[in-house]
Amino acid sequence: MELQTIKERISLVQSKRDYLLSLLEQPNLGTLRVDVNQALEELDDLIDEFKCTIPQADSN
Repeated sequence: MELQTIKERISLVQSKRDYLLSLLEQPNLGTLRVDVNQALEELDDLIDEFKCTIPQADSN
C-alpha cells in the first residue's frame, strides 16, 4: 500500500473522531458511553502511533 493511500485513510479515520465526540454529548447513551470512550482512546493511540512511525504524516 502506498504511503499516500495510508495517509488518506488515516485522515478519514481522524474525521470520524469528531462523530465519536458528538456521541458523548448524547444524554441517552447509557452504558454505550464506556464503549465510545474506549473507541476514542484507541483511536487516539493509533493516530499517535502512526504519527510517531511516519513523522511527516502531519504535513499533507
